[in-house]
Amino acid sequence: MIRLRRAPCAALRLRLLCGAVLSLLLATAHGQATRAAGNEADAAALRASQAAIGHATGDHRFVDQHGRPLRLAELHGRPLVLSLVFTSCYAVCSGQTLHLREVTRIAREALGPRSFAVLTVGFDSANDSPDRMLAYGVDRGIADLEWRFASADPATIRQLTDEVGFSWFPSSRGFDHITQVTILDAHGRVATQVYGADFAPPELIEPLKALLLGRPVDRTSLRGLIERVRLYCSVYDPATGRYRIDFSMFAAAIPALLLFAMAAVALILAGRRKS
Repeated sequence: MIRLRRAPCAALRLRLLCGAVLSLLLATAHGQATRAAGNEADAAALRASQAAIGHATGDHRFVDQHGRPLRLAELHGRPLVLSLVFTSCYAVCSGQTLHLREVTRIAREALGPRSFAVLTVGFDSANDSPDRMLAYGVDRGIADLEWRFASADPATIRQLTDEVGFSWFPSSRGFDHITQVTILDAHGRVATQVYGADFAPPELIEPLKALLLGRPVDRTSLRGLIERVRLYCSVYDPATGRYRIDFSMFAAAIPALLLFAMAAVALILAGRRKS
């Protein structure tokens, strides 16, 4: 009779254990490699985003959510908040847009209702039609008259995203992309970037305020001077999540203003005596 020889139980268990350990090591190595690749991609996207600061944007042609032509130069003359989304993204893009809606409301209260514009561009040219962009804004409750939604052809989208440092590429989820909002100055240059889907309001509002304070002011206009003082004295209150006017900042400047006025009067009187 021929007898089948069986491996001892201990040897079998050892082989199974070695196989399990090897599988675990391979899975760990694959996970580390995937994370390393992801980290490098994130770092490269951040470098490209930061490198775009100071770059000028072209006078790109879009179609707005109502099917009307829109040129980027039409939005020059005041700061512009630019967000790039694809409308079939119901997680990151949608969440960021909803958050931007709330921060924009706070910014309007602090900076003025028409102090800046907002433009959301759909970068999925094959699907982000004007109708889709209109529905995207309506579905998220955006009724801000200074907020436009726009579509463009693939070449325009690629040029714009390169100019503002917005990295994106197709993936199994539709697209992978950096989560950023870009602030353009009144001339269409990239002023700064704001990252994340739930950034703190000052991250967006303080750069906008700095751009507005940097504008030439008509010093003969009382309204212009009052607006300047209001902007200067607006500070963020974390307790309420809103901006308020801090008159103590203005009060601290009063002694300096009085000294300046007294010096000016003294110079005028001295000049009169000499004459």
